[in-house]
Amino acid sequence: MTGSGFDDLLSANRDFASDFAYGGFDGIARAGVALVTCMDSRIDPLRMIGLGPGDAKIFRNPGGRVTEAALEAIVLATHLLNVNRVLIVPHTRCAVASSSEDEIRERIAASAGTDAAWQRFHVIDDQVAALGQDVHKVRSHPLVPESVQVGGFLYDVDSGLLDQKY
Repeated sequence: MTGSGFDDLLSANRDFASDFAYGGFDGIARAGVALVTCMDSRIDPLRMIGLGPGDAKIFRNPGGRVTEAALEAIVLATHLLNVNRVLIVPHTRCAVASSSEDEIRERIAASAGTDAAWQRFHVIDDQVAALGQDVHKVRSHPLVPESVQVGGFLYDVDSGLLDQKY
């Protein structure tokens, strides 16, 4: 399909695939790492911890929270994909940690031109406390082995540094 609005990305993909080196890879996390982080485009999850493609499993969502889907990914990763370390990494200046639920709903409604009062955006009132809850959620999950190391870090989008909180 040409002229679809994705032509630039498809062209970049053809360039990427021209010397693609990951064919046949089994998909395990070679460095034994899983990372839960925010969808924010200022985060380069692999490079920020010195890794590359194939080294880690990455789960991204607004706020970098440990949701039910993230827990599912962590359980799969720790049992089937070689993961023995889990990093939970929200970041500074995050929209869901610096706005109220009503403020985000109002912005979405203005952009969409329709009521957004029914949509939850799971804002975070206290980012460090929420990070502690998420770390506890993973550490105490009955299907996450006790041998798995779990850490909670805050990523600074202005310096690129991680600050371990848990």
